[in-house]
Amino acid sequence: MFRPATLLTLLLLLGPPAAAAQEAETVVLLHGLIRSPSSMGRMERALQEAGYRTCNIGYPSRRHRIEVLADEYVLPEIRRCVGDGKAHFVTHSMGGILVRYLADQGELPNAGRVVMLGPPNRGSEVVDAIGDGGLFELVNGPAGRQLGTDSTSVPPHLGPAPFELGVIAGTRSINWINSWVIDGPDDGKVAVERTRVDGMSDFLVVPSTHTFMMRNRGVIRQTITFLREGRFAR
Repeated sequence: MFRPATLLTLLLLLGPPAAAAQEAETVVLLHGLIRSPSSMGRMERALQEAGYRTCNIGYPSRRHRIEVLADEYVLPEIRRCVGDGKAHFVTHSMGGILVRYLADQGELPNAGRVVMLGPPNRGSEVVDAIGDGGLFELVNGPAGRQLGTDSTSVPPHLGPAPFELGVIAGTRSINWINSWVIDGPDDGKVAVERTRVDGMSDFLVVPSTHTFMMRNRGVIRQTITFLREGRFAR
């Protein structure tokens, strides 16, 4: 039979029972245009290893406009996975615009910290230059045409970030044709300056391409740092 002092020591060593243990924070991952949840796989595994619960959401990015994708595909999955609880977000490219759209509609009242990778927060000149072509829409779908810089596009109509937001922009391009029509440093899809948005908490520029930014180990480390601390490591 355990003596009271021995039993107390044992309980302290074992820690609280599982039911009383702190529940892991949830991170929702949203891929970009023409991508799938698998593109966020390395990021998701790193987040899980860091102790987060993850929801890696897929949506048919090429089939519908941004409003439909956000309201009918992404939001129901967020509610199914998170319910009314708090969740952080990690997004790539257009995934960030979907989060901003939902927040602008008042649908993400419990959003925690958000990290956006290569987001076209102020649109992309690439869409301005070639978005009216039939081949562009065939490849990128109706949502792709909504990512320009003019008044007919979605990003210019979205408000400041209403959550703690860290934005990571890239400066390497593997598409010189796109870069030719983009003003200033870019990642092959979006100009560095056009990833910025009012209300963001921190901003980081890295030597990475748009296409593979979410797989970049340095970007992954910085993403986890922001989720934990609300700032990037310098």
